[in-house]
Order: sequence, then structure tokens, then C-alpha cells
Amino acid sequence: MIPYNKQYIDSDDIDSVIKVLKSPLITQGNQVPKFEKKIAKICNAKFAVAVNSATSALHIACLSIGLKKDDILWTVPNTFVASANCGLYCGAKIDFVDIDNQTYNIDVKKLEGKLKEAKRKNCLPKIVVPVHFAGQPTDQQKIWNLSKIYNFKVIEDASHSLGASHKGTKVGSCKWSHMTIFSFHPVKMITTGEGGMVLTNSEQTANKIQMLRNSGITREKKLLKKGNIGPWHYEQQLLGYNYRMTDIQAALGISQVKKLNRFIKKRNEIANRYDHLLKDLPVQLPFIEKYNISSFHLYVIRLKDQSPKSYKNIFNKLRSSGIGVNLHYLPVHLQPYYKSLGFKKGDFPISENYSLEALSLPLYYGLREDDQKKVVNQLTKIISK
Repeated sequence: MIPYNKQYIDSDDIDSVIKVLKSPLITQGNQVPKFEKKIAKICNAKFAVAVNSATSALHIACLSIGLKKDDILWTVPNTFVASANCGLYCGAKIDFVDIDNQTYNIDVKKLEGKLKEAKRKNCLPKIVVPVHFAGQPTDQQKIWNLSKIYNFKVIEDASHSLGASHKGTKVGSCKWSHMTIFSFHPVKMITTGEGGMVLTNSEQTANKIQMLRNSGITREKKLLKKGNIGPWHYEQQLLGYNYRMTDIQAALGISQVKKLNRFIKKRNEIANRYDHLLKDLPVQLPFIEKYNISSFHLYVIRLKDQSPKSYKNIFNKLRSSGIGVNLHYLPVHLQPYYKSLGFKKGDFPISENYSLEALSLPLYYGLREDDQKKVVNQLTKIISK
């Protein structure tokens, strides 16, 4: 099977993990702070806080802003459910903004129109979570400008886009957002096994997130309410969670991040080759804005003029021929849980139509050119029948 995506682990990665396993501390040692500093530096952000998953990162990012019952969070339907679930964890209400039909990112014109209507009805969102789909950055500058007008906070779900850039600005810089979230799941640009991170330029926010990931506890002298009583003293100041990343994971991340530029370059080479190999097929290829550099977490095509039956046939035949295609994503609002909240088919038609046509082709650092040609040849053969 040629998977749609997978991690790349080399001997340096393995050695870095073994070194930590042989050390006195395998968690709450010095590897997590080192990893945080490296990611912050790469992205030109002031602060980074590592956690055990991007889902956890989204959750405590929302908590740090004070998202609570009856507040509102908006995101897109075309994403993994965590982008919306994070709001529900806080007791907030969820709504969605449909995607752009070319980039599959949040449609900023629709966002602006929905904000105008929400202001009229006095139901503006407290947080908007734009999702950088497949590695292409969202139009953050425009979203940021809208946040100033309509007074909402911006949390970038950049789980797909570590190493990408928008108008020359690295994703994660938080130049046009309050926080940025990364994922280090095995299929992402770099991996820590499981893991995530929150980046911000606010020291106050970073301090709060650090406490929230550690059961609400701090030992930082400058933050202690009772003062520096002694080295044994700590304080629980918030109701937090155990969302910590281990030093084992961080050591893997430190080793992986050294290869990030190479990984991104290779992913773009594979995407460019797909563009060339697929140009004569009746499929819609990924569209990248000229001012963006994508990390190409995913390479998604759309099958044109195919019925649901034909889509299922193409998908199943590719899978049975050893090609691990996938669908990213089924619309969140049509998941049974979200339908129980009142969402229904037809609410967000662009995302719904997209999900009937989208196909993620294999793309990962170790994908060989021969395997890529096999993918295209099988797709060509199946579509041509």
C-alpha cells in the first residue's frame, strides 16, 4: 500500500529519542523548552507552548481568551472536527463560514458578510478559527483587519502549514492573529508522535497557556501570588489540564525540525510533479495563491463531473490497487453530533459539494517518483474506463 501520508524517521531522530530515554528526565526536563524556542525562532514568534496534541492546543487557546458558555466560535466546515470541538469544550456555541471554492480556505467575503449580519443581530463571534487547509495559508491580513472592526479574537488553526508563508511572512508569526496552532501528528510536516503547540506574541497569554497545560499550576516566581516562599512552593491558579508534552516527544521534534526546509521543498517538488502528470486528466488541481508558499500537507484533487456512484467506484478501485487515497474532509456540520445541534444539509453548499469530489493523493517526504507515477497511471486507467 502506498499511504496517503506518513512520517519520515531517520537514525538521527532515533538517536535523539534514545539519548533522552537514557537521561534522568524523560518528562518535564529541558527538551520541551528547547523545542519551543526552536519553533518560535523559525516562525518569528515571541512565545511557544508545546502540548500533547493540536486538539489540546486549540482547547486551551480558547480558554486563555476566556471563551465560555453562550459565547460564539466560528470556523469552517472543511476541517478536522477539533477546529470546532474546541469551542464546545468551553461551553460555547459553534457556527461555520463556508470555504472558498478554489483555495478551500475560509471565504473572507462570506466571513465579512456573515459578520455584518451577526452585528445586526447582536450575535458576533468571540473567536474565529481560520484553518490553513492542506498547507496553504489563509488570507490572514484581511481576517485580522476584520477582527479589529468586529472585535473578535483570531486563532489560526495552522495544523497543516508549519513551514508555509503568506506574503513573505512565516505562518506562526502571529503577525495577523492572537495565536497560531501547530500539529505534530505523524502525517504532518514534522512529528513528535502526537503533539501540538500554541504560538503567541503575548507574554500574558503564554503564561496562562503554560498553566492551563499543567493542571493550572505554576512555579514561576514572578507569577506566584503568595510570593517566593521556597523552592518547594507552587500554586494552582487556574482549573487546568494535564496536556504536557514529554521530553521524549520534544527530542524527536528537535531532531525533526532540522529537516523542515528539506521536507517542505520535497513536498512542493512532489506537488509540482503531480501538477504536470495530471494536467490532461478531468480533475481540478490544487490552486495556490501567488503570494503563498504552501507546505503541501495534502495534495487534493477534485473529480469533475462524477456521480457519487462514480466517486465511490474510483475511490474503492484506487484503494484495492494499493493506493491509499483519502478524503479531507467530510463537512463537520453534517457529522451526526453537529446535526443534533441543528445543522443540516444545504447550510454550507461549497464545503458540501467539495466533499463529494475531493480526493487526497499520496504525498509524503519518502514518496518515490515511481510510486507517484503508479498513482497517476492507476487513476488515469480507472477514470478512462
